[in-house]
Amino acid sequence: MTLLTRYNPIREFASLADLMNRFWGEFGYDYTSAGGSTRPMVWLPVDAYSTENEFVILASVPGVNPEDVEITVEGNELTIRGEFVQPVKEMENVQYLLQERRYGPFERRISFNVPIDAEHIEATFENGVLKLIVPKAEAVRPKHIKVQVKQ
Repeated sequence: MTLLTRYNPIREFASLADLMNRFWGEFGYDYTSAGGSTRPMVWLPVDAYSTENEFVILASVPGVNPEDVEITVEGNELTIRGEFVQPVKEMENVQYLLQERRYGPFERRISFNVPIDAEHIEATFENGVLKLIVPKAEAVRPKHIKVQVKQ
C-alpha cells in the first residue's frame, strides 16, 4: 500500500531549522531564536510532552533566579527567556582549568500544533527545573461520551 502525502514547504523549512539548531546547539547557539544573526545564545534544554488536556514543559535552569525568567505567549508560541550568569567573573589571578558550563542569555521558543489556553498556564520552579503546564484549549480537548442503555 502506498501512502501519498502533500508536499509542505513549511514542514521542510521547520526540519531545516531543527537541523541547524541541533548543529549549532553543540556550540551554544540557537539559529532561529537569534533571528539568523551571529548573537550567541545558550541552548536551553527542555523536555516536553502532551497529555489529553495539557502540554508539560520541563526546562533546566540551574542557578537562575525564578524572578529573572521571562515567559511570554503569542498565539500558539511560548517563549522562555533569561540568562545564565557566570558566578566567578574574570579576575587577574583566576585562570580556568575547565569551563564546561555555558553562560549568557538564553531564549527557547516552543510552538504548539493545537490551540492553547494561555490564560491558565502555570509555571513552577523547583530545584533548578522550571515546569510549565500549558492547558489545551477546550475546543480541542477530547470529549468523552457516555453510552446510555435503553430498555
